[in-house]
Amino acid sequence: MKQLTVSAPGGLDRLELGEAPDPGAPGPGEVRVRVHASSLNYHDYLVVSGGTRTEDGRIPLADGAGVVEAVGEGVDDLAEGDAVVSCFFPLWQDGPPVDGNFRRVPGDGLDGYAREAVVRPATWFTRAPAGWSHAEAATITTAGVTAWRALVVDGGLRAGDVVLALGTGGVSVYATQLAKAVGATVVVTSSSDEKLERVRRLGADHVINYRETPEWGRAVQELTDGRGADHVIEVGGPGTLAQSIRAVRVGGHISLIGVLTGAAGDVPTALLMARQARLQGLLVGSRRDQADFVRALEATGLRPVIDRRRPLAEAADAFRAMESARHFGKIVLEH
Repeated sequence: MKQLTVSAPGGLDRLELGEAPDPGAPGPGEVRVRVHASSLNYHDYLVVSGGTRTEDGRIPLADGAGVVEAVGEGVDDLAEGDAVVSCFFPLWQDGPPVDGNFRRVPGDGLDGYAREAVVRPATWFTRAPAGWSHAEAATITTAGVTAWRALVVDGGLRAGDVVLALGTGGVSVYATQLAKAVGATVVVTSSSDEKLERVRRLGADHVINYRETPEWGRAVQELTDGRGADHVIEVGGPGTLAQSIRAVRVGGHISLIGVLTGAAGDVPTALLMARQARLQGLLVGSRRDQADFVRALEATGLRPVIDRRRPLAEAADAFRAMESARHFGKIVLEH
């Protein structure tokens, strides 16, 4: 069985594709899954590049989509032949958040899905949307569920709301698609006119090149006649948060999803207080959130945007493509 590992302390040149023992048959409560695809996320990049502490020989990648090859005793909600997708926090089954670290996240604290087959508890997976390819399903675990939780589970997205999405990575593109499916108005920022044109074709109502318009928070206020955005998909962190606070409406919701500009910085607390906005840190979602999201995807017909697909053997090059930030949507590895 082929698998990808990264040697400590990490680095794209320390990724190695090798052979590993077959995981065998599933035990009680477990399933054996043939993994066919994984999508790349910034969190995965931090693991493999050495941006976070990595155990020697760790198998990376939090997202895994494939087919159930066998089920163990007591498994009654999945069957042989079912298409499934992994859960980011496998122990968070339902309810409010139960974990704030990555000790039990596949591909970080635990071995992930950069391999051909796994044996895991059945509760670590949900069904994939009917008719989706494995590459498409692999985008759900991290990016898709994050956008769903930010807008729907925690944000209470409604038709007529205004959604501001920063950038055109996996979470922001999913957020754009979800918002349009619900009937919201969407504003997207990027430094690339080419990407802004692509997101327009996805349905974005307004686009802002933040290099040309550095005060884009004020621009959002002007686009909404002074009301501001109901929801902000904030992926930048300290370098963008001040503008996001300027852009949000009074009583609005800012989902702090990423820290691409750094882990700490100044926050205009007086403006945040004046906006009376909810600033919420957010890490993906529960298995229940994922199952609900899958049902919503089937009901709406929404399909993910995949920028490129590469074989598992070209994982380092795929991560370098992510590092360059030239992608639009998701990058997927097929096993």
